[in-house]
Amino acid sequence: MKFIFKTGIILLFVMVQSLSNAQNIVRLSLDQSVNIALNNSVELRNLKIDEQIQLEKNREVIGMTMPQITATGMLSYYTNLPQFVFPTSDISVYQVLSKEGVKDGNGNPIDLSNATFGKQPISLVAPLNYQAGIDVQQLLFQPDVFIAIQARKAVMDYAKKNTMVAQENVKANVEKAYYGVLVAHKQKQVIQKTQERLDLLHKEMKEMLRNGFIEKLDVDKLDVSINNTRTALNQLNNSIHISESLLKNALMLPQSDSIILTETLDGKTLSAEIFTMQHSFKYEDRKEMDLLNTAKELQQLDLRRYKLAYAPNLAAFYQFQLSGQRNKSYDIDGSGPWFSYNSGLIGLSLNQPIFDGLQKKHRIQQARLSVEKVDNMIVQLKAGIDLEQTVARNLLDNAMLNLDIQERNITLAESVFETTRKKYKEGLGTSIELLQADTEFQRASGGYFQALYDAAVAKTSYLKSLGKL
Repeated sequence: MKFIFKTGIILLFVMVQSLSNAQNIVRLSLDQSVNIALNNSVELRNLKIDEQIQLEKNREVIGMTMPQITATGMLSYYTNLPQFVFPTSDISVYQVLSKEGVKDGNGNPIDLSNATFGKQPISLVAPLNYQAGIDVQQLLFQPDVFIAIQARKAVMDYAKKNTMVAQENVKANVEKAYYGVLVAHKQKQVIQKTQERLDLLHKEMKEMLRNGFIEKLDVDKLDVSINNTRTALNQLNNSIHISESLLKNALMLPQSDSIILTETLDGKTLSAEIFTMQHSFKYEDRKEMDLLNTAKELQQLDLRRYKLAYAPNLAAFYQFQLSGQRNKSYDIDGSGPWFSYNSGLIGLSLNQPIFDGLQKKHRIQQARLSVEKVDNMIVQLKAGIDLEQTVARNLLDNAMLNLDIQERNITLAESVFETTRKKYKEGLGTSIELLQADTEFQRASGGYFQALYDAAVAKTSYLKSLGKL
């Protein structure tokens, strides 16, 4: 009974492990792949977090324009009271007695020279003290805060446009990876058909060898072609596995998932898409240009901030404070009285910079140079965009021309192979001719699919150069 119980637990564990390791099959169109990548990209997630951080910074700036309220409190006890020396004298008493004509015990008039002079330490502080207060300050004008409020929208636009630039790069990379897997699968289908065709031919040639119509050398040559085809298929399977792994990594999908691409790609469809593309362009269509224009706007605001630094800072304030003292020396009836009082203060605070060693002047010059630097970057970006579009357009034209040639080439190679195969079956051709025709067909297939991939990638690169991806 115990053995059956343990066996059941083991079988249950194996079943759970099998279910957890089961592949998840994901069907992907190109648009779905792009959307998944945009949602799952760690880089884009961090950029969107940067947007949220900037939003919180903007709110922090707004908080600086609101009343700043601070509460304070303090309780202190003097172990030794601070004192100062206060002069003492009874001369005023002698003056009064002398004026009134009072005489001493000997009947002599009071003499002022008998007055005494001295000193006495006095403290005006009680041993036990407390203070509690509230301080309210309202900023009325401060240049850097004023500019920061104006810059809120531009800063948020910069963060969002930075994300858009990254999104465009992610989209381009996913499209190229998707086309790579798609073309590799189509090429695999052709090689598999070639292998099936060669296996069937091998069976026919073995029958012909048995009947004495061909030599064993012909079969051996076909075996070499079959082995080469199998090797090419194995290499292509490995390449497909790597390409799919890269695509899944770009989409942030688990490597254990199995993906099925639902798009179709052929030369005619691709040519039609390229023919209908819009080729109009202005520099502002590029996200990078938009990003630099926003960066320039921010630098100009920074320049204005330094110029306004010569302006005064103005703030309103209000202070209320409750204070109390207690001295046991005055505790007559044992109640231990506190002497408490409060005070209030309201006013304006003005801070006017006068001379700072020309620091502001040099900051202004640095800000001007930063604006000039962004202008240079814009000029450089325009030149780079012009070059990118020229190269992308040439690559697209050459890729489409090559694709057209390769389409005609593969059609011709397939026709030659079929004609050669028929002649061979009728005994009008040799096995060498047949194998050569098959080799040329495979070479033409490889050239066609490479041209198809190059054209698809060239289309993506050209659309990206136009800012229309």
